[in-house]
Amino acid sequence: MLDYTQFQAVFPIDGPKPYDQVGVKAIETFRKTFDGVLFIDRVLRALGITEAKAYPPKGDNGLRHLHHQICESKVSPHHKLSILYYLLLDYDDLRGARSNLAESLAEDSALPSKYQILMRGLWHLDRKEFKFALEYLAHPSLPSEFADEIITTLIRHSPSSDEYPLALAFYHTTQPILRSPESLDLLFSALARTSVAEALHFSRRYPEHTRQQLFERLVASVLDYTEKVAQRGKELASLPLSGDEEKWLQEYLAVGEGKKSKNARLVAQMRQIVTGRNVSHVALSGLALHEGAAGAGAGAGGRTAAAKAGR
Repeated sequence: MLDYTQFQAVFPIDGPKPYDQVGVKAIETFRKTFDGVLFIDRVLRALGITEAKAYPPKGDNGLRHLHHQICESKVSPHHKLSILYYLLLDYDDLRGARSNLAESLAEDSALPSKYQILMRGLWHLDRKEFKFALEYLAHPSLPSEFADEIITTLIRHSPSSDEYPLALAFYHTTQPILRSPESLDLLFSALARTSVAEALHFSRRYPEHTRQQLFERLVASVLDYTEKVAQRGKELASLPLSGDEEKWLQEYLAVGEGKKSKNARLVAQMRQIVTGRNVSHVALSGLALHEGAAGAGAGAGGRTAAAKAGR
């Protein structure tokens, strides 16, 4: 069994090393693109290594210091080996396809595969290789650790053409419980822009107050997406809404923030047609109050003129 507490048993002495000035600069560049925090930083903090920018280590001395910190941390050997595995992925990346230092460490130390899969996924995330990262992070054996951060990263930092498919693929595969308001907000926005029905289903998982807020945001996303308001409005209007959801829709379109949208009346009319119910008393009258008043004035004027003509 590998004695990972011995530095030379883990890290090669000869050959290219990833933590020279060039390597450190490249890693710091990635960190800047992620608002100053890499996933390896989060893992180190979770293990109790809170020293600012412990990663990347600077040169051999920095690597020895980090190795010592890892070995002295009050966590399980598997967690310590996971960090060492991540560091050796840096070596493998620099040395090319034939290098398998990380895999050798895993085999020699009997590191369970789920730790390897997680660390490979996080390593690819830290290099902005999101498609490769997803191949690992969506694995069913993994816990939902860092799910909030993964969702946030995939949406905020992916290329615009890929952001929703990748984030939603991760969500659908892992079904994590999100705890961060930011990640919940970003995920719901992605769902709402992609599928109105799916976003509605997602909102129903939450308590009433949060559920109403999400529902109103869904309606807002339909109203604001002018290019596809007819298609998405029809999708929203055709959904089987609960009594509460029906009330929220009518109020949002008639007297809420939705009333400000030029598309609100269109969506309200779509809902009236689909349900066969007269919603004008609630939604349409509120939306057309000014228009109705003007029409009434015109009508009264017309009747007056007609009466005069009759006389």
